[in-house]
Amino acid sequence: MNRKRTVPVTAFGKWNRLALVMAGILLVSWGGPAASAFWGSVGTGSGASVADAVAQGAKPTTAVSGANVTVSWAASTTAAGRPVGGYSIARYGTATGGTKVPATGGCGSSVAGLSCIESNVPAGTWYYSVTPMLSLWQGTESTRSVGTTPVTDTTPPLAPVVTAPTYVHQGNVTNVPVGGTAEANSTVVLTVTGSGAAAITQNITTSGAGNWNAAPLNLSAYNPGTITFSAKATDAAGNTGPAGTATSTKDVSSPTVTGVLLTNGGTAGTVDKGDKVTLTFSERLSGSSMCNTWANAPATLTGNGVVTVKVDADSNLTVTSTACTVNLGSVYLGASYTTKDLTFSGNGQGGNMSTVAWDGNGTIVITLGTASGSGTTGLANAVPVYTPATNITDIATNPVVPGGVSGTPSRF
Repeated sequence: MNRKRTVPVTAFGKWNRLALVMAGILLVSWGGPAASAFWGSVGTGSGASVADAVAQGAKPTTAVSGANVTVSWAASTTAAGRPVGGYSIARYGTATGGTKVPATGGCGSSVAGLSCIESNVPAGTWYYSVTPMLSLWQGTESTRSVGTTPVTDTTPPLAPVVTAPTYVHQGNVTNVPVGGTAEANSTVVLTVTGSGAAAITQNITTSGAGNWNAAPLNLSAYNPGTITFSAKATDAAGNTGPAGTATSTKDVSSPTVTGVLLTNGGTAGTVDKGDKVTLTFSERLSGSSMCNTWANAPATLTGNGVVTVKVDADSNLTVTSTACTVNLGSVYLGASYTTKDLTFSGNGQGGNMSTVAWDGNGTIVITLGTASGSGTTGLANAVPVYTPATNITDIATNPVVPGGVSGTPSRF
C-alpha cells in the first residue's frame, strides 16, 4: 500500500515567515539605483513590510548676480516624513524637454543645504531643477524654475585709480592711507612693494559707487625711497583688468641744522645794515613750515617795512613779517652786540630793507636793513647758536631736530 508523505504545516510556516523576513530586511529597489522608493521598515509577526518613497523636489527659485546664479528651494522629505540626504541640481536650456546639464561649482555633486551658487554660468537662458536624494535612491525631479539669464561679461575693468600720499613720513608710516576708485562692486587686489621687505597684499571690495579704501598700511619695514602701490580690479564675471599704480617717497628722517654763519655787510664788528645770517639744513625744507604763504619753491620776503629783524639786549636775533607768519626760531649772535633792543626794517630801495630769502632747499639768508639805532662796535669772531622753531619741517613733514646748534665762529 502506497503511503503519501506530508510536510508538517508548522515547518512550512517557518520557511514562509523566514522568506518574508529576509525580503523585509533587504533594501529593495525597482528600476535600478535611481528608483523612487525603498523598504523603510520591517514588519514583525506576519513578516509584512512597509514601503516608503522619496518625495518630488520643490520647484526652485533663482537670482542672478552677473554670471553667478543662486538657486534656492524648500526642503523635501520621504513620504513617511524622513529627511533626505541631499539634493542634485541641474539646468536645462528649455522650459520643457531638452538636455539635462548637471550644475557645477557650489551647485555641483550633492548639496546638503537649501541653496547654492553656480558661478560663471554660460551665456543663455537656463531653467533649473532640484532632485532630492537619499543614499542610492532619489525622488522625482522638481518642476523647473522660471527662465534665468546670467549676465555674461567678457570685458575687463579699467585700471583702478590709486591715491596714495606723496610722502611716507614719521607721522603716517604705521598708518598709511591708500584708496581710489575702480569698477563698481569689483574686487581690487592691492599690492605694495618697496626695498627691504616683502610685498604687502590686500583684497578690497569696491562700493556701488566704485570707491575703495585699503586698511591703513604699516610700512615701517621698507627702506627709505620709493614705495609702489599697484591695484588690479576683477569684476563679478571674473574679468581682471590692468593695474593702476601710484608711488610714495618714504622719508622718516628729521632735518638737522648743519650751518650757522654771520657775515659782515657794514661796519666790521657792529650789528648794522647789510649784515647777514645764513642758516643751513641737512635737507630740503617745507616752505610753508617757515612762512605760511610760501609754497615749496624759492621765495623771498622783501618790501618797504615787510620784514623786521630784531636784535634784543641779549643779542638774540628774531624775524617777523607783515607778509606771513614767520616761523624761524632765534639766533644768539655769540657776543654782546647791543645792550638795548634794536630793530632793522627799512624803507626805500635796495639795501635799506630787511629781507628773508630761501633757496627752495635747505638754506635761508636773513639780511638786515636800516637800523633803528646803533650797538656795540669792534667785536671779534664768536660762535653763534641757532635754535630752530620746533615746527619747521622737511618736505616730507618730518620735524626738525630740536635744540640749539652752534655754528661757525664768525661776526657781523
